[in-house]
Amino acid sequence: MTKRTSAKYKIDRRMGENIWGRPKSPVNRREYGPGQHGQRRKGKLSDFGIQLRAKQKLKGYYGDLTEKQFRRIYAEAERVKGDTGENLIGLLERRLDAVVYRAKFVPTIFSARQFVNHGHVKVNGQKVNIPSYRVKEGDVIEVRDRSKQLAIVLEAAGLPERDVPDYMDVDHSKMSATFTRTPQLGDVPYPVLMEPNLVVEFYAKN
Repeated sequence: MTKRTSAKYKIDRRMGENIWGRPKSPVNRREYGPGQHGQRRKGKLSDFGIQLRAKQKLKGYYGDLTEKQFRRIYAEAERVKGDTGENLIGLLERRLDAVVYRAKFVPTIFSARQFVNHGHVKVNGQKVNIPSYRVKEGDVIEVRDRSKQLAIVLEAAGLPERDVPDYMDVDHSKMSATFTRTPQLGDVPYPVLMEPNLVVEFYAKN
């Protein structure tokens, strides 16, 4: 089992929250953390701990990105004009794996990364197999014809626990989606509270 496949079962419990809003999340059964010390009473988090947790939660939500990947995206968000936290969310939501997940072409962000990696996705008619590929406004993302009948695709479209956000135009009969605009934090349908402002504070101090 890869690091990331095993990680998705631990991330929810480590955070004590069902960060993807999945019915099968282990947090729905046990709110304490994983491992033999998971049931110990949690102490009060310091400011550093709160900021670190916000960063780990956001990083975990997008498929447990590595620190190097996440820091690079943050550095770019900082360079762009405007609110760094909002810029960070916009850049994360423009990743191809995030767009494929939001369009409900696959059930999880982890399967979205694998789906893109395996060459099942086209952007503006061209095959793209890089999960971190950055989608632009107006781009059309579609599942390749030979991949439309895969069980994972058929299962995802019918998932009731999440809706397609309004910054995407999705046609599930054609398995295509248009990325209409870059969202702000308030537009993104996170099942739990995300606090990119705390991520900005974390990197400002560390």
